[in-house]
Amino acid sequence: MGNIVWKILSVAAALGASVVARKITDGTWKFVSGKESPENPEDPEIDMKEAIAFAVLSGAVIGLARMLANRQATRVYTKATGQLPKTLAKKGEN
Repeated sequence: MGNIVWKILSVAAALGASVVARKITDGTWKFVSGKESPENPEDPEIDMKEAIAFAVLSGAVIGLARMLANRQATRVYTKATGQLPKTLAKKGEN
């Protein structure tokens, strides 16, 4: 049962992090560049420098948001069950 709860919690955290990360990325991009974020940075019509800068920004923001969301999900799970999820526990602890 615990494994199923952890999977649901971690998927929900990842989805929530993705939504938040996209909003942060779009807002940051508009603040820095003064333009809307590219809809598809892979489009050849988008300048290469712009596409690379957007990819770096979005990758960093998404990675950070997912890490923070997973850490919070782990805290919630650990508080509720008294132990780390099996996928995160060190060998011999569970």
